Amino acid sequence: MKEILELLNNTLNADFHQATISNPRTKDKVIKVKVRPILKGEDLYFQLESFTKTQAFHENLKVEEACGRCAELMQEFRQMQITTKTQNHTVLVSKKGKVTIQSKRQTQAVKEVDLSHNRSKKYILEEGVYVPFLQDLGVMTADGKIVRSRMDKFRQINRFLEFIEDILPQLDKNRELTILDFGCGKSYLTFAMYYYLHELKKYDIRIIGLDLKADVIRHCSALSEKYGYEKLKFLEGNIADYTGVDKVDMVVTLHACDTATDYALAKAIGWDARVILSVPCCQHELNGQMKNEILAPIMEYGLLKERMAALATDGLRAEYLDREGYDTQVLEFIDMEHTPKNILLRAVKNEKKCEDEAHRAKKQGEIEACVEFLQVQPTLGKLLDEREKA
Repeated sequence: MKEILELLNNTLNADFHQATISNPRTKDKVIKVKVRPILKGEDLYFQLESFTKTQAFHENLKVEEACGRCAELMQEFRQMQITTKTQNHTVLVSKKGKVTIQSKRQTQAVKEVDLSHNRSKKYILEEGVYVPFLQDLGVMTADGKIVRSRMDKFRQINRFLEFIEDILPQLDKNRELTILDFGCGKSYLTFAMYYYLHELKKYDIRIIGLDLKADVIRHCSALSEKYGYEKLKFLEGNIADYTGVDKVDMVVTLHACDTATDYALAKAIGWDARVILSVPCCQHELNGQMKNEILAPIMEYGLLKERMAALATDGLRAEYLDREGYDTQVLEFIDMEHTPKNILLRAVKNEKKCEDEAHRAKKQGEIEACVEFLQVQPTLGKLLDEREKA
């Protein structure tokens, strides 16, 4: 790996633009690392952003440390792409460890690198660009400025759209897509989703928002009509009983309370939904069921037991989705300082996994062991078992 270290020593300097380390030898740990230069005070550092399937980690290193760390990483990865102001370098490492370095002169102008440590956030819905529904929902003024007291909501909307942006390749742009939003409430995110997918990305979609509150449904329906969103409809109804469609491409359930989330997830699986986005809320069910002699001393503290139960609930939901053939991630929706309901489950259908009986059996065994350990009976598990027997 001497040639890789030499290349890094020659490129990690003021002319360095970025690097991407990819194609890991094992897929169960870090799957990609991005490197960029930053300034801390007057000192040049290099930030390594490491991505797992569910998280991102950052470390800021001085040049010698960064060179050594990147060279070390190339023992675990097969490819590195380096861009500088003047050249592009591709590093390939074969299965047997043979290193090939291809270097080409930069033929296109490279954008000036932003060296600030805390770069200003670039939002999908930008401040200063007027969006009618954001004004009516009290988030934006008529001149496109964000209402300061609603900045948290603005960030939340954009964070949600980032999750959708990630799964766009999973959505077929050549036909009408059906999206169901269970427990849509005031529908900040429902309107944002329609605006983003239909107005900005030009997808042919119809979205159905479902909620139990009649006054909320009337208000949202009036706004949808006002904006001319012909394929955005709001209906009053219960998640568990809804049968208005036979096929759904994406199911969204945000803050559906307690087991309402389970009914929504079970419906989504039954519809063979391609994508599921769920932010669970008020996970009370397992809190009343959990019993375990080993954990008993900890669970004597009511607050700790409540949090453990909520995490166990969402962890088991993720495992059930995985068992049913979904690539499932547990992601942070928004910082805790903005809302305590900050876990989002994102599940994308994986056809190979659906057909893998060995994977299903393995997951089933793991779920059963966990359920037995905690002495619980999650609603989602029962709903999926009933569906399989039907």
